[in-house]
Amino acid sequence: MLDVSVIEDSAAAAATLDPVRARLLAELAQGPASAAMLAARVGLPRQKVNYHLRTLEAHGLVELAGERRKGNVTERLMRATAASYVISPLALAAVQPDPGRFRDQLSARWLLAVAARLVRDVGTLITGAARARKRLATYALDGEVRFASAADRAAFVEELTRGVSALVAKYHDADGEGGREHRIVVALHPTVKEPGPVSGPPAESPAAVAGEAPAAVEESP
Repeated sequence: MLDVSVIEDSAAAAATLDPVRARLLAELAQGPASAAMLAARVGLPRQKVNYHLRTLEAHGLVELAGERRKGNVTERLMRATAASYVISPLALAAVQPDPGRFRDQLSARWLLAVAARLVRDVGTLITGAARARKRLATYALDGEVRFASAADRAAFVEELTRGVSALVAKYHDADGEGGREHRIVVALHPTVKEPGPVSGPPAESPAAVAGEAPAAVEESP
C-alpha cells in the first residue's frame, strides 16, 4: 500500500467523491475486508457494497488482497491501494489553475495556483517513475515560525527572497551537460489551527482559526 496516491483521471476522482465510496476507501485503508464485513460497518446491503467496490476496483483505488472460504462462499478480501489520495488538477484539466496567467507573490490565490501545479507536476513525476521502476529524487522542508509583527514578517520574506535567489544564482548552470532543470517553490502562509474540543461560545471571526505563518520550501525534479 502506498502512503499517498495521486488521482489524475476525472472518472476516478468522481468515484472517490461519492460519500459511500469515500467511507469504504477509509475502511479499506485500515486493512483488508470483505463486502460482508464492510456492509456491517457502513450499514448497507452487501450487494450495494459490492457494486461500489467494483467501481473503486475498476479505477485502481482498491485491489484484491486475498480470498477466504466462509461456508460455501468464497469471499474476496479487498484493500485500498493507498492510505490516502490526492486529486490532481489534471482531473479537471480544462479548468486547472495556471500560475502563468498572473504573478503576484502576495496573492493567496496565486499561491494556491502554484500549489496546484506542484501537486500536478509531482503526481505526473511519481506516475512516470513508477512505470519506469525508478526512484524519484525530491526534497521538502516544512516548518513554522512565529512573527512578532507584520514588519518582522515582511523583513523575513525579503531576507528569504535574497537568500534563495543567491542560492539559485550560485548553482544554476544553464549550459551544464547532463544537467536537469528543477523547480523550487517557497511558500509562506498563516497556520491553520486544527479543530479542537468545543468549549464556550463559537468563534466570532474566521481569524480565530488562523495562527501565524509556517514556511515551506518544496522542490521537485
